[in-house]
Amino acid sequence: MVIVGSRLTGYRKIVVTCVVAGFLAGCAGGDEPASLDTFSAEEIYTRGEYELAQDNPEDALRYFSEVERLYPYTQWAKRALIMQAYAAHLDRNYEDARAAAQRYLDFYPGEEDAAYAQYLMALSYYDQIDFVGRDQGITYQALQALRKVIETYPDTEYARSSVLKFDLAFNHLAAKEMEIGRYYLKRKHYTAAINRFRVVVEDFQTTTHTPEALLRLVEAYTALGLTDEAQTAGAILGYNYQSTDWYEDAYALLTGQGLEARSAGDNWLTAIYRQVIQGKWL
Repeated sequence: MVIVGSRLTGYRKIVVTCVVAGFLAGCAGGDEPASLDTFSAEEIYTRGEYELAQDNPEDALRYFSEVERLYPYTQWAKRALIMQAYAAHLDRNYEDARAAAQRYLDFYPGEEDAAYAQYLMALSYYDQIDFVGRDQGITYQALQALRKVIETYPDTEYARSSVLKFDLAFNHLAAKEMEIGRYYLKRKHYTAAINRFRVVVEDFQTTTHTPEALLRLVEAYTALGLTDEAQTAGAILGYNYQSTDWYEDAYALLTGQGLEARSAGDNWLTAIYRQVIQGKWL
């Protein structure tokens, strides 16, 4: 496997330093030559590694790209291509990182570093996930790319890392729904708020946001006078999250209005109650 860290150690670092010294000796005054045509693929590649070690991913990317351009279809070009993807990612040049990773997958799908190339493509989306207030299209793309790593390379370290990142990205989407739901709830747009909290309960029930979503459903349904739905949301919350502050707040709200946390009526929440708590799927 190629070197993918930003630091070189031990004997390898000594070799890189020596090769780079020879590389610079061929440059007037130690500057980069106008053309790299006179240098070998190894010399140019090693200079790229050197720039990575100096935390200069943009310069490293230039050298790795030159290896591919000057010495295509060689082993050095193959190694330089995956390093292009890595250097571009370090430089937060995510589009170029994806492009290089995709070229690697197109040219060398069966090679050892194909799993890493796929992982870099997923990271190029994942590392752009920022605040929950922003558009979540990039989060969906990250989930799709991470799933591909998990399914295509299940026995690799990249799959294990992707599982953790997938869970975080999934939680991120639920957080977005909660943020919008709270916005509507605060402004007493109860139906719009319920729609958002319902998405969390139905589609993101494995995330950390589910108990709060159930509490907010109790609040919204109580405000609308829909007591069956409010009580059922409280019952689900009490069954799964009884030790949480979310349930304590829901319990206080229900009992304060003479209600209790129990399954009542026939609605989407009672269907969930029957499935999750009673184990009845029909």
